[in-house]
Amino acid sequence: MDFHRFVQHARAHAASRSRALGRKLAAGQQPTTMFITCADSRIVTAAITGAEPGSLFELRTAGNVIPPYSLTAPTSEMATIEFAVLQLGVSEIVVCGHSHCGAVGALHGGGIDHLPAMRGWLRPGRPRTSSDPAMRAEGQDHVRAQLEVLLAYPFVADKVASGELRVHGWFYDIETGQVSACAEHAFLPL
Repeated sequence: MDFHRFVQHARAHAASRSRALGRKLAAGQQPTTMFITCADSRIVTAAITGAEPGSLFELRTAGNVIPPYSLTAPTSEMATIEFAVLQLGVSEIVVCGHSHCGAVGALHGGGIDHLPAMRGWLRPGRPRTSSDPAMRAEGQDHVRAQLEVLLAYPFVADKVASGELRVHGWFYDIETGQVSACAEHAFLPL
């Protein structure tokens, strides 16, 4: 889609929204769920979840990587998670990985030598996944690793312990459109 057509489509969509929805959205946000996923252009959160505007607070990062909690080296991702949990009071967080993820491939030795910022983001010390050669298994292991990092955030751990927050891991298969959820020993279709 060229840029001109994209702008026309976006304007037409914006114009077709009801005034009531526009007033509701302008009054402030009250999302119930934070959705952390990859920046990959093939991931369309509203299509995956069926969410209406204003119901999801989204965080998109390369490879849906969640940095370890550190007040001495705060990141935009940390601040966004903190805002969603402590200010907006979301009751659910979904960490959603996907098939055919370039960042997950890079974690397993994919060639990113020409991308120094990406190498830094995926640097040693970030959570690593298993060496299983199957991309789906790697992606699902990666989601589990990101959940572990997220659950180590003190304010997340406190809210989970009190029952105010639930954390979920999802995996989206780009080819089939199927979404599966992280269970104790496997990912099961939703």
